Amino acid sequence: MTPPASLTTPLAIIGGGLAGALLATLLAKQGWQVDVYERRGDPRVEGYAGGRSINLALAERGLHALRLAGLDDAVLKQAVMMRGRFVHPLDGEPHLQRYGRDDSEVIWSISRGELNITLLDAAERAGARLHFDMGLESVDFERRIATFDTNSGPRELPFTTLIGADGAGSSLRQALQHYRPCEERSEWLDHGYKELEIPPDANGDFRIEANALHIWPRGHYMCIALPNDERTFTVTLFMPLQGAAPSFETIRDGAQALDFFHRDFPDAIPLIPELVEDYARNPVGKLATLHYQHWHLDDRAALIGDAAHAMVPFHGQGMNCAFEDCIALANHLARDRGLAEAYAAYEAERKPNAAAIQQMALENYIEMRDKVGDAAFLLQRELELALQARHPGRFVPHYTMVTFMRIPYAMALERSDIQREILVNATRGRESLDGIDWAAVDGEVMARLEPLPG
Repeated sequence: MTPPASLTTPLAIIGGGLAGALLATLLAKQGWQVDVYERRGDPRVEGYAGGRSINLALAERGLHALRLAGLDDAVLKQAVMMRGRFVHPLDGEPHLQRYGRDDSEVIWSISRGELNITLLDAAERAGARLHFDMGLESVDFERRIATFDTNSGPRELPFTTLIGADGAGSSLRQALQHYRPCEERSEWLDHGYKELEIPPDANGDFRIEANALHIWPRGHYMCIALPNDERTFTVTLFMPLQGAAPSFETIRDGAQALDFFHRDFPDAIPLIPELVEDYARNPVGKLATLHYQHWHLDDRAALIGDAAHAMVPFHGQGMNCAFEDCIALANHLARDRGLAEAYAAYEAERKPNAAAIQQMALENYIEMRDKVGDAAFLLQRELELALQARHPGRFVPHYTMVTFMRIPYAMALERSDIQREILVNATRGRESLDGIDWAAVDGEVMARLEPLPG
C-alpha cells in the first residue's frame, strides 16, 4: 500500500521553466523539500537562453496562480496590457475589437525570459534548491535512479519521485515512454510560424497602439504583433508550411517576403525595418497538439504543462493552463494521501480540461485568421454582447469564460458550443439585429443554459 505523502518526501522537478519554477514555489511554500533540475544554465547569471518564442499572454487563470505565489504585482510591473484585437484589414480602417466589456477584462503581454527569472527567484526564496546545467538523460524507474548530463559528465542521483515540467520535448516523458508507453498522439498543424520585430520609433516609443494584440487576418494566413515592455512588438507570421503561395515553401527568402508583404500586409512594412533580414535569419517554427494517455506512473513520476498536453498558441492559454496544473497538483499533494493517489487525482481533474483547451486553441486560429473581419462573425459578436447584458451570469461570451474566468475549460467548451449554435441560428441571413425575435432567443437561452456557479 502506498504510504501517505509527507512533507519530508523530496520532490524532484525536471525543468526550471515557467511551470517548473512556479510549482517549486507553491510546493516549497507548503513545506515540501523541492529540488529543481534544469538543463540550461542559470538565466539570472548567463542571460535567458530559451530561444525565440511567441510572446506569452497572461490571463486570469495564470494571474490567479501568481497571486497564490504572491507574485502577481511583481509580474504585472513587467507586462503590457492588451485590451483587445486591433484588426488591420487589407481594405478598410484598422479598428479595435475589445476582449471584454472594459479595462477590468484584459490580458497581459509578458516576456518569457523576464517571467522565468522572476519565478526562479521566488522558488529559491521559498526554499527550493535549484540545479542548473543538469539535463535529464535517462531514468531507471526500478532502482529509482535518474541520470543527468552535466558539464562534468553523467551524474546518477537517487529519487523518490519525479515531476516533469520540461516542456513539449520532455525528457521525463521520453523516459516514461521507454518504461511504459504514454500512448502518445501528435497532431501536427500544417501551418508554421516565423518571428519578426517592430522596433521602437525614433523617440523610443511604441510605433503603433501599445495596449492591444495587433492582427492582420488574411483568411488562410495572418500576422500578429504583441507588445513588449521595451517598446517593441514581437511579430509572428503564420501561414502554411507547404503548398501554393503563400506558404513557407514558396516564400523562401527575404526578398520574396518583402514582395509578399507589399501585396498582403502593406501597412506593416514601415513598421518592420529589418523585415528582409529577420525573415532570412529566423527559422520556421512548427506547431502541434500533443496528446498523452498517461500523465503519471504510480508514485514515481507525473507530468505537467506542455510535457503532458502541448497545444497550439492561438488562445494564449498554454502558460495559463500549465499554471492551473501547478495549482491542482499542489492541492492534491497537500491533502493527506499517497503520491500515487495524488497524481491520479490530479490527472483525472486536469485531463478533460486540457483536451478542451487544446480543441479551443485550434478553433481560435480559424477565428483569428479568417473570421475577425467577417460581417457574419461581427454580427454574432454584437448579439453575444447583447445577450450577455440581457442574461448576466447565464449567457457569458466564450472568450470571457476562457480568459477572464476560472471555470473548468471543459465547461467553457460545452457552453460555448451551445451559445455558438444560438448565435448562428439567430443571425442567419441577417445584416443587423433589427427585427430579431428577442422573445424566442431569450427563451432558448433560458432553456439551454443554466446560470454559471457564482
